[in-house]
Amino acid sequence: MAEAADFQGTSPSPARRWLRRTGALFAGVPLLAGLLQLPAAAPSHAAEQDSLRAAPASGSVSVAVDSLTPAVPTEGDTLTVSGTVTNEGKQTVTDAQVDLRLGPALNTRSDVDTVARRSAYQDGLDGAAVGGKYIKEFAKLTPGVAHRFSISVPVDKLDLGRDGVYQFAVSLSGETSAQPWDRVLGIQRTFLPWQPDGADTKTRTTVLWPLVSTAHMTAQTGSNEAQTPVFSDDELAEEIAPGGRLEQLVSLGKELDVTWVIDPDLLASVDAMTESYRIQGKGESTTPGDRQAVAKQWLAELQEAVQDKEVVALPFGDPDLASLAHNGTSVTGSLSHLKVATDVAADTVDSILHVQPTTDFAWPVNGAIDPSIVKVATSGGADKVIARNDSLVETRGLPYTPSAARPIGGGTTAVVTDARMSTVFQGDLTRASSSTLAVQRFLAQSLALNLQSDKQRSIVVAPQRMPTASQAQTMAEAVAALQGGSWSQSQDLTAAAAAKPDPGATTKVPAASRYPSALRKQELSRSAFEQIESTQSKLDKFKVILSDESRVVTPFGRAMNREMSTSWRGRSGQAADYRNAVEAYLDSLAGQVTLIDKSETKLSGRSAMIPVTVQNNLVQGVEHLVLRLTSTSPRRLEIGGDDFSEQQVTVSGGHSQTVKFTTSAQANGQAEVIAQLYTEDGQKYGSPVRFDVRVTEFTATVMLVIGGGFLLLVLAGFRMYTQRKRAAARDVEEDDAQEPNEADGDAENSNGPDERPTPQDLLDEESGTGTREDAPEQPSDLTPDTAAENADPSGTGERVDR
Repeated sequence: MAEAADFQGTSPSPARRWLRRTGALFAGVPLLAGLLQLPAAAPSHAAEQDSLRAAPASGSVSVAVDSLTPAVPTEGDTLTVSGTVTNEGKQTVTDAQVDLRLGPALNTRSDVDTVARRSAYQDGLDGAAVGGKYIKEFAKLTPGVAHRFSISVPVDKLDLGRDGVYQFAVSLSGETSAQPWDRVLGIQRTFLPWQPDGADTKTRTTVLWPLVSTAHMTAQTGSNEAQTPVFSDDELAEEIAPGGRLEQLVSLGKELDVTWVIDPDLLASVDAMTESYRIQGKGESTTPGDRQAVAKQWLAELQEAVQDKEVVALPFGDPDLASLAHNGTSVTGSLSHLKVATDVAADTVDSILHVQPTTDFAWPVNGAIDPSIVKVATSGGADKVIARNDSLVETRGLPYTPSAARPIGGGTTAVVTDARMSTVFQGDLTRASSSTLAVQRFLAQSLALNLQSDKQRSIVVAPQRMPTASQAQTMAEAVAALQGGSWSQSQDLTAAAAAKPDPGATTKVPAASRYPSALRKQELSRSAFEQIESTQSKLDKFKVILSDESRVVTPFGRAMNREMSTSWRGRSGQAADYRNAVEAYLDSLAGQVTLIDKSETKLSGRSAMIPVTVQNNLVQGVEHLVLRLTSTSPRRLEIGGDDFSEQQVTVSGGHSQTVKFTTSAQANGQAEVIAQLYTEDGQKYGSPVRFDVRVTEFTATVMLVIGGGFLLLVLAGFRMYTQRKRAAARDVEEDDAQEPNEADGDAENSNGPDERPTPQDLLDEESGTGTREDAPEQPSDLTPDTAAENADPSGTGERVDR
């Protein structure tokens, strides 16, 4: 019968419940009678009160409210509550019943907080059960098994009275074998906003919708003209893909009337993904990215979503203002990064989304401020600081929450967001029950705020910077319900900041000592800012030699903006890795312009040229460099007539250039020479190259020895020549003696008795000093030794071909 009643939706009669309770009491009489030392049983009314107390956690039943619709009911609506009950004890619960309970109207916002914190059931505070047919029964609840329920009740059956926030609860009662009487075993409280006729004065509510992510782009670009960007990981693609966190924020936000708060770095990163990009792998390896279509789709949806909506652009990379104020201002140059990040924000958003953003708002972490944070924010160009009212606490006893705008001096306005409404979407909201409770609590706080006063006020809601997908879904549900309600109207952030300030609101910025210690522990350290400045100094030295410095300045400038990002809070190790990678990559680029090492050079003679080679492995050319060659021993070796000489250097991308320096030796021996590159302003560039020059001078004695050796060579050649001449002459005489009387027959035709040329005559004729015009032709075997005659007297054998 009990199971039949469960399906039919009926409940035991009051008489049956009374018999069940009294039966349980009578069953315990024999035991009580045997325990004479124990006090008598409590009166029946005391037992009734005990039965209404919630069981201990070890034997309780958890109640989850997964949905409550409509979130803001009006007259004529039917309220539907669905969820699950789960027996978390060790004993089976029997005769279980789910009830709806309507509590009293809550008078203040603090009352809403108190109800949300309460856990155990309290009779009288948790309201009476609606009863009737608006229940759900279960014959038994087995331990560990969840059972679903759904109860619908017309709103007019709830007997709601005046406008306000009502405590609303779902409870489960039943009994166990150890405690066989009916009692509440579990309860879940929520809130029911009730204002059916609309408010006379509506609250102007601004909801910030943040689009912020962590740093994903590195400073590295491909070694090509296109400068292909390199990403540290592929997580951004997952965030913008369908169902991802950022995709959910865009698709949900476009249906709401919100103010978009965007980090331009996110837009620049996704825009880079629409074309060719690469993903960092192990070591120096990269792999091509393939999510171009996803990136294009996400940007197209965002462009559509922000049309005719207010867009607030944060400084590029969302710099951590509190870290900068507390640890970075003492480091030279840190504030300049914030100014640059602000300057490029508007152009980045405009070029990608085609909307003109507002850039005069600063948003410190969690809206926590102190004088130093405000000072840093204004130095970056902001004149409005988004704070939170748990930082700028009210001290003047106002009975209501004042408007957001507060003048805090120096022409700066603090836009104070509501902490209760801003923080309600934090935590794990993946479960439907958690999401439903967050939505109802958000609406309850908003209506309670509106009912505080008939004075119209401007309220700003600033949720966490990077909500998860489930948090974004809960936010969207709550904002949609609020904007469909009757006590609130939407307003842009700029309008909220320009609203007339409440004269009774606090305007004094809290002292630095009141800054939350938990937030201070997450800040970037001073050493982080020092490393950033070190990287900037290296960039300044590097860029002056480049023919197109924008190819390096832009990616590294944006990378240093990311190094200061708020997203590094709680991730100090990853932040350090990112900074180290940026600096190491800059060092590697600067190292592509270098001097080629030289070995020892020998210098023979009093003067010579020493070549030094500059190598440029960059894609682009380098210029405005000066190469200086310095002798450490100028008395032995002078460079260009002094102890050093320098020349301008210009090298095309992927090429090298050899520069020659004139040197003069003053003495024999070894001299060390240092080659060093400099920028035009006299700053050293890169490491020097040191090499030795060994000097060997030509003295008079050496020249005499060389000259004597040459003379001996000439005399030896002449002696060989005369010997061969004499030998030829003897051969001629012997041939004449062997011809009989041949000379007599020809005597009359001769010029004299013996006019045959002598060897000396031949020698004279050969040398051009002889007088005989008819001297016979010189025999071929008398030709001088041409190898010896053409010998190079220097003996070096070096062929010069320039």
